[in-house]
Amino acid sequence: MFQNIVLAFAALAGLASAAPATIQERGLSDTYHKYTGDGSTKAGWPADSAWGDFNSLWNANLPLIKQSCGWNGWGADNSADEISHLKSAITQVASETGVQSRFILLIVMQESKGCVRVPTTGNGVRNPGLMQSHNGKGTCAGVNPCPQSQILQMIRDGTAGTSSGDGLKQTTAKTLAHFGGKSQPAVYYAAARLYNSGSVDYAHLENAFGSTPCYASDVANRAHGWTLAKSTC
Repeated sequence: MFQNIVLAFAALAGLASAAPATIQERGLSDTYHKYTGDGSTKAGWPADSAWGDFNSLWNANLPLIKQSCGWNGWGADNSADEISHLKSAITQVASETGVQSRFILLIVMQESKGCVRVPTTGNGVRNPGLMQSHNGKGTCAGVNPCPQSQILQMIRDGTAGTSSGDGLKQTTAKTLAHFGGKSQPAVYYAAARLYNSGSVDYAHLENAFGSTPCYASDVANRAHGWTLAKSTC
């Protein structure tokens, strides 16, 4: 999965100064806290009841989604149609798979900042598309405009999984089983860790197995509205 996405924060100065008020209106907080340990509320991780709802998180991330392609040098920024198709794809695939739409959105933002033209990466495994899936079919790298069918495919690849590897549906099922079928926030944070690394140390979600150490912590912060604030991880 995409491990090294760098935003051009200097170019965001004007946006950053305006973003917090909008986010606060929705009960979210553009702040970053480094989380370590097992993903439990006892260890300080956010309860899922503290997460923003899908529409609030979508609106908080929309300024990034609109300009992340250009900021990162990945081609033309998302068009209004591409943005609309992305939102529809997330809600459709959430309905198809039973994976929460807001969890899908968090992983999209973690992997690609919502840029439909995000490059394909590879570190032994090909990772294309909005969710940097495990050898998925969907990608619009270098393609403009990005067809609705490809946007939907990218979200399906990352959520429903591929013939080559797990998506969020499978990683969440595995972590839910680990916790005895009891839904709790650690299920999602561990599922994010598993999605990124292919392995999970349930006691230490910062253990990256060679992938991105801050991945689970980043997802937890995105869940309460982190977008532009400086990471402390």
